[in-house]
Amino acid sequence: MALPTTARVVRLAARPTGLPGPGHFTVAEEPLPAPGPGEVLVRNRAFLVFPGLRTLIGGEAAGLPLPRIGPGDALFGPALGEVLAAPDGGPLRPGDLVTHLSGWRDALVAGADRFTPVPADFPDPPALLSVGSAGYGALTRTAAVRPGDVVLVTGAAGAVGTLTGQLARLLGAARVIGTTRSPGKAKRLTDELGYDAVLVPGARPLAEQLAEAAPEGLDVVVDLVGGEQLTTAVDAARRGARIAVVGALSGQLDPARPGGSGPAVIDGFRVCTLGLTLRGFTGVDHPDLDAEWRERLGGWLRSGELSFPWTPVAGIDRAPEALARLYTGDTFGATIVEL
Repeated sequence: MALPTTARVVRLAARPTGLPGPGHFTVAEEPLPAPGPGEVLVRNRAFLVFPGLRTLIGGEAAGLPLPRIGPGDALFGPALGEVLAAPDGGPLRPGDLVTHLSGWRDALVAGADRFTPVPADFPDPPALLSVGSAGYGALTRTAAVRPGDVVLVTGAAGAVGTLTGQLARLLGAARVIGTTRSPGKAKRLTDELGYDAVLVPGARPLAEQLAEAAPEGLDVVVDLVGGEQLTTAVDAARRGARIAVVGALSGQLDPARPGGSGPAVIDGFRVCTLGLTLRGFTGVDHPDLDAEWRERLGGWLRSGELSFPWTPVAGIDRAPEALARLYTGDTFGATIVEL
């Protein structure tokens, strides 16, 4: 089989004012070099579309573990690919499946150390594209869920939230509550993924809904949204509650903001008097997490205790549209472009 000599790549054409749309990106065919010594040629099968790209292209955030994306730069993110060519004696062979962070293209050449092999018996390889490790890390490292806890997951219908509610239950939570913008998604979360209650901000005051869903208060919060939802969660926390701040969707979904902030008003007196802990989660602080997550994810998928919901998108040409759909709320679970 002849190896590909070109690759289709998605690049940022212009920095958007407001939410990004398809017109802010280009999809172009570009030369693909032959692999050199120690390099691997991979054809991508799928890649993840994730809301954090808004932050990377917005030009606001500083101190991020990932590089910013400017006009002319290629987009990137978690991807699943198949090895087409690899050096003799190296860790990879043609036909191996690998994950890496060079999505938003259909093929690439890079050093073998850029790729993580997928075990041959892994039950659902696309699930490795999920960013569910953030929810798992929040529940095991930052907010340490305990048997019997009442857990709130804000932004529960996205790639992280759809897994985090299930994980909270597997780790011992007695009651799991979520939030989402859509009544239809709220129903899916309770019917399909085991959430006990899902609140829809804007339908009624969120504090009122949360008081009904958790009348004795919250023990654990995994916050993916920030803003008003984080404010309300702190107000509903009970003594000793642990709050893990994982994301800032309120800022990323707001066309009036550049995507790198999600301000919230926090009652410092309540944090003090109730002994609350509020801490940000980032995977770079936990280098041991990824291997542990992959092992447990495979076991839970294999046993049927965990499901991986995702929205498929056909073809790289539709990838810019898929990113725009994240911000309008037209997807459920992870959004994955299939190549």
